[in-house]
Amino acid sequence: MTDHRTAPWYPTAAYLYVLHLDAPALAWEYLRRNPDYRLDWLRRHRRSQAAHPAAQPWGLRLLEDPALDARDAHPAWFPDHEAVVHLYADDDPPPDAGAFEFWNVPGHKHLIHDGKRLVLTAHWPGCCVRLALGPGLEDGMACLCAMRTCASPCARYRALAAGLDALTAATAATPAAAARGRPTPAALQELHTLQALDATLAGASLREAAEGLFGVDAVADWYSDGGLRSRVRRLVQRGDALMRGGYRRLAQLAPLEKGRSASGADRP
Repeated sequence: MTDHRTAPWYPTAAYLYVLHLDAPALAWEYLRRNPDYRLDWLRRHRRSQAAHPAAQPWGLRLLEDPALDARDAHPAWFPDHEAVVHLYADDDPPPDAGAFEFWNVPGHKHLIHDGKRLVLTAHWPGCCVRLALGPGLEDGMACLCAMRTCASPCARYRALAAGLDALTAATAATPAAAARGRPTPAALQELHTLQALDATLAGASLREAAEGLFGVDAVADWYSDGGLRSRVRRLVQRGDALMRGGYRRLAQLAPLEKGRSASGADRP
């Protein structure tokens, strides 16, 4: 019998970072586990064809390396998530206009070109902000924020304001650490879902997955109709659904057409 205790998916501690991911980062965690996406990455990457249009069926501007988890990957979703703050040069700034100051953006910064523009991601304890930089915007220039019109502009404005508020507060005093409360039930569900999904993708049974998630003692009485067995089965089913296309909801992408999957979409 295979001993799964040494498998990468077995220790729950390896998934603790998931508790602090936002929706776009969680979307990437599910997509990068998709076997068809991983195959697409290998085929395109070997031929240096990771850019548009190969990435579009997956909801990306560029194919990202699935070996990188959300702490190191920087997937460029298309279209942008509403939490992305769009900055443009202000051609007619008032005297008190604020300026874009790259080195004053708090936290650990990562700058990429997503095939269309520069995107700056900044992480600091308890927060992540993504800034899409418009053409011509340079360090020290007066800038303004842009928001797309939509059917519910108030909700989009609140998301934009939340990102700007977090950026402003952290710029004033970037914390060296952040005290966190107990994980929310939703965050714990994502952790358990990803761990259960990895277990089944690695060939583990539901019982073996349950041992990794909840401990050996929890599965001492493993009945066919037991509550724990049903719970683990639901986690696996949820993870598979998110991996196969449900991640698009987390990234605020349009759902796949009925009867189709990302893996079955036409790809050049």
